[in-house]
Amino acid sequence: MRTTVRRTVLTASAVTLALVVTACGSGDQGGGDAGDAGAKGGGGSDKPAAKALTAGELERLVVTTGDLKDHQVQKPGKDDVFEAEALSVERAECEPVARVLSALPAGDPAASAQRLVVQESAAAKKGMPSVEELADMTEEEAKEATIDSLDITKTMTSLWSYDADGAERALGTLREVGEKCAGGFAMTIDGEKQQVTKVTEEKLAVGEDAVAWTVGTKTDGEPVETKVVVLRQGTTLAGFSSFNIAAISRGEAFEQPTAVIDAQAAKLG
Repeated sequence: MRTTVRRTVLTASAVTLALVVTACGSGDQGGGDAGDAGAKGGGGSDKPAAKALTAGELERLVVTTGDLKDHQVQKPGKDDVFEAEALSVERAECEPVARVLSALPAGDPAASAQRLVVQESAAAKKGMPSVEELADMTEEEAKEATIDSLDITKTMTSLWSYDADGAERALGTLREVGEKCAGGFAMTIDGEKQQVTKVTEEKLAVGEDAVAWTVGTKTDGEPVETKVVVLRQGTTLAGFSSFNIAAISRGEAFEQPTAVIDAQAAKLG
């Protein structure tokens, strides 16, 4: 696929700065085998294996706009997602992290569903300042107003369902790989070379088990931070890959999209 959510993320800072320069300069608006963490134990041989949810069941469980206040939820378009074949990772053992960072499935699920969740601040809802408004501002004020108008958090929310203990194993693999690849690795997605600079663990108690990271990347020298969470509920994993455009532009940290995560966890039960 061509222009994707991650490509949008990685170019957001450059686009923002270009808009600011234009506004200020001219006044013109422009799965592994280590995944037994969280497992319940053997169960009996007479106990039927857990079954994956179907794609139809996942579609009924994935978050909707009605589940979230001040968020918009939509099915991702073809330009919002990657094909798995578009990803390559220099250190093969780090691929599971690269996959969920890119909103690709962990392991090999039997079924999946996906939504793009967007939250805009009050300033972002107003849109870019007008030419007249910018003309009355100092350069610094115009820059801040422009970035404020881009205070938008986008969260790709994915549900992946697995047979038997596949969800537990996939999550266990992610936890182990996150530790091994904490120092970073190189990857290419849809032709864009990226350097993952760090994978920093965060604490998040949600679902039956979960992993959470802040993932730092650089493309063409531009730093980006993405919040990544994968939680397990039964045979289903919920994955979240989230970024904030204004935070990227300012080089600031931002919080996990807890409203989205909690709403999705609640629907999974």
